[in-house]
Amino acid sequence: MTTHTSPQATPPGTDQTSPPGPDQASRTATDHTSRAATGLVHRDRYGVPHLWAGTVDDLAYLQGHTAATDRAWQIEVEHWRSEGTLASRLGPTEVSWDRFARRVRLDDTARRCFHRLEPATRRWVGAYVDGVNDALPAAAAASPEFAASGTRPQPWQPWTPLGIFLVQHMLFGTFGNKLWRAHVSATLGPDAIDLFTMEGPAGSGSNAWVVTGDRADGGAPVIAGDPHRIIELPNVYQQVQLSCPEFDVIGLAFPGVPGLPHFGHAGDVAWAITNAMADYQDLYREQFRRVDGQLLARDATGWAAVPRHVERIAVRGGSDVEIDVIETARGPVIDLDPGGDAGISLRTPSRVDAALGFDALLPLLRARAVDDVVAALRHWVEPVNSVLVADRSGAVRRLVAGRVPVRDETCRRIPVPAWDPRYAWRPGYAATPVDTVSDLAVNANDRRRDDTEALGVDFAPPHRARRIRELVTAGVDPAQVHVDDHTARTVTRRLLDRLDLTDHPAAVRHLRDQLRDWDGRMAADSTDAGAYAAWRGALVRRLADEQCLRPLRTPTGFDELFAPWTDPTARIGLALDQVVDGLHRLGGRVEPVAVAALAEVAASTAAERESGSVPGAAAEPWGRRHVLHPIRVFPDSADAADDPAAGALPTPVPLGGDSNCVLATSSVPGVSDVCWRGPVARYVWDLGDRAASRWIVPFGASGRPDDRHFADQLPLWAAGGLIPVAPVRWTPADPADPADATMLATVYAETLAGIGRFDLVVLDPRAHLDLVHRWVTEPRARFWGMTTYSRAEVGEVYEFIDGLETHHAYLMRIDEVPVGIFQTYEPAEDPLGEHYPVAPGDIGIHLFLAAAEPPIAGFTGTLAGALNRYLFADPTRTRIVVEPDVRNDRALRRWQRLGFVFDAQLDLADKRAQLAFLTRERFVSGG
Repeated sequence: MTTHTSPQATPPGTDQTSPPGPDQASRTATDHTSRAATGLVHRDRYGVPHLWAGTVDDLAYLQGHTAATDRAWQIEVEHWRSEGTLASRLGPTEVSWDRFARRVRLDDTARRCFHRLEPATRRWVGAYVDGVNDALPAAAAASPEFAASGTRPQPWQPWTPLGIFLVQHMLFGTFGNKLWRAHVSATLGPDAIDLFTMEGPAGSGSNAWVVTGDRADGGAPVIAGDPHRIIELPNVYQQVQLSCPEFDVIGLAFPGVPGLPHFGHAGDVAWAITNAMADYQDLYREQFRRVDGQLLARDATGWAAVPRHVERIAVRGGSDVEIDVIETARGPVIDLDPGGDAGISLRTPSRVDAALGFDALLPLLRARAVDDVVAALRHWVEPVNSVLVADRSGAVRRLVAGRVPVRDETCRRIPVPAWDPRYAWRPGYAATPVDTVSDLAVNANDRRRDDTEALGVDFAPPHRARRIRELVTAGVDPAQVHVDDHTARTVTRRLLDRLDLTDHPAAVRHLRDQLRDWDGRMAADSTDAGAYAAWRGALVRRLADEQCLRPLRTPTGFDELFAPWTDPTARIGLALDQVVDGLHRLGGRVEPVAVAALAEVAASTAAERESGSVPGAAAEPWGRRHVLHPIRVFPDSADAADDPAAGALPTPVPLGGDSNCVLATSSVPGVSDVCWRGPVARYVWDLGDRAASRWIVPFGASGRPDDRHFADQLPLWAAGGLIPVAPVRWTPADPADPADATMLATVYAETLAGIGRFDLVVLDPRAHLDLVHRWVTEPRARFWGMTTYSRAEVGEVYEFIDGLETHHAYLMRIDEVPVGIFQTYEPAEDPLGEHYPVAPGDIGIHLFLAAAEPPIAGFTGTLAGALNRYLFADPTRTRIVVEPDVRNDRALRRWQRLGFVFDAQLDLADKRAQLAFLTRERFVSGG
């Protein structure tokens, strides 16, 4: 870092080593800012892609190209899912999915929906697919999963992104709950259905809230939240910035799908969704006959011929499987009785209307105000979402987007007879509300009067929504709201109060008292939470074995794919409060079961304590049993150790939270306490200053296990932290020359009092070469180490830096006038790291300031403060490292004045250096 001066100051000396050149070290390089045929890709320190292209379609191409580059294995697995060909690559356990995908006509639905799109949308999606197809061969060659599994990618069809979107959401709706209720009705009777009416195994757990400008600290609305889905590895969402002359949006994309359908911040407007828990999928019981070689289905007027064909599912390591593919006037038959004379069909708006809502995606990206988002989402079809949207003017809306059919209420609960006209869909769809928000709105998959109540049956309990409202009203920071682990005093917890333990051992009474006195926090290190979870699990298993609930064990007869929706123990665990509250209606008594569960846990804990496995504890901490368990797709035939992801993640990863917490890291009580569903992203959209927005995902930006960004966000995600969104502002390198298409990526900007608008622009080794060469070859730049370099040699150095993930160079500007060079590097990946013990969170810097006149008082300190704020905005950075030349007395004095603490002197290859550090704590305290 050179000692500075102002933009117009006397020439200072420099105080850092020269930037690393090709001769200094070899690095694993991916582009920091790379050029593609259609635009630019800038990657921030977490590998998040920030994309720019000159047209909307070119940007779609670039997004597809980047998705394939970063997530080749993931998106190709989803491609195989969409076509129902997964078993041919991965083995017999995928047959049930392929059978469902073929029966439900998933690929055909995607094709129909694609051809019904508006021409501009169709062209845009096609451009995305072109980007995927162009990148996929090289990306697959660099993704070790393909070689390890002996598979190869296949070219995408224009409609493949729609198929991938359907893959993500076909089982996201409510029809699985209807299969379960049909089973409950058949085994326990119709009156027992209400004991299990709530979100099911694939339910959401998502949160979103909006604070209006009157309540927000910055005077502009803030939207925050966290979608909860199955935690897949790689993650289901991909952080990205999409920029072109028409729009500039940051958000979370589905790899394999263009645009930002669910979560986006366009600068002037932002939006976020949760599952509205609306019921838009219906099941019909079908009856069939075969007459003269034709298949007939019973309908309201008699028997009508229906199309049927046979498809063959190829199976890796197994025999091919033949299936009947049938579609009635209601919809595709997704489950067929062995005899073929009965089945269940699925009716959805996407199949009926040949529309998914993709015509909303481009208008969403172009939105500038809340009304634009509302108008865009009028095109939305499914899944049905609760949406929060706010803009910079302070306008805030809450709406429901999607199509909910109008039909008999029975259709919402169970499969209905296809031949009864009472259950036919009526013309049109249910009206969905759009409400103005004047203070605070919270969406947590809950039942809300005048909003979602009329649209569905299976809602989440109200605990999360109430807790979020309580925390936000109290002024708690969104990042802390996200990870709140307080569980409500539910029916199940209150059950402890009425247990009579007079004749039971002291250990049982002590455990009951421990659970009653517990503060309700499902913290990872809480033994009380661990004891509660152990008792709850034992209670669920014992309830499942109760005589009055034992009929639920009767085989359902449904396809094995639907087993998670119809597993009795899992369903009792998910609906435990209702079962505890209503067991008496079935002739059962819950109190003896609860006491027996207490005795079981007390005895187990005593045995563990005696064996030394739980030393001195009343139970093991919750985080010991509640660990991250992501879903990873790999061939059946492969040993787990053969998966390239084996060993790429730290294990175990203990988690706090639970299904009833805002931190809804879900497990299935009674089945397993591992977490396989939880927050697949967290975000805070600040409408006053987009650069102040924050986000995080589990794992990382890359899907390649050998990439440094495969799981670099995981530690912070598990700890409840967020990283800066760090939006890039793309501007022309020469605004005066319209023919100059070179774009600059601005990664940070701040107005400095008395100085002007300061920004950091990614140094372009070509566009900035003349300027940089002139600076670094001046005699005053002797400590920079490049005074004898030719123009080509300087260019070579900065081309090399530009190709590193770990070293970055920026042009510093004041009011768009260049004033110097700022470089960052990760000491562990730099020769410096060989000379001192690098600590986690260390970030090294170099600074060169150009000579100018006249000087500005206090410029160096003011500029250093801005640079430090930029660096420390990332919560994982804890210490700034400098190593000035010991001969540069002026620089040494200035580093001390800026708060750096001197450490050892080091003999580096080209100088004797003074190692010095500035910690986050010292900077914040002003020390």
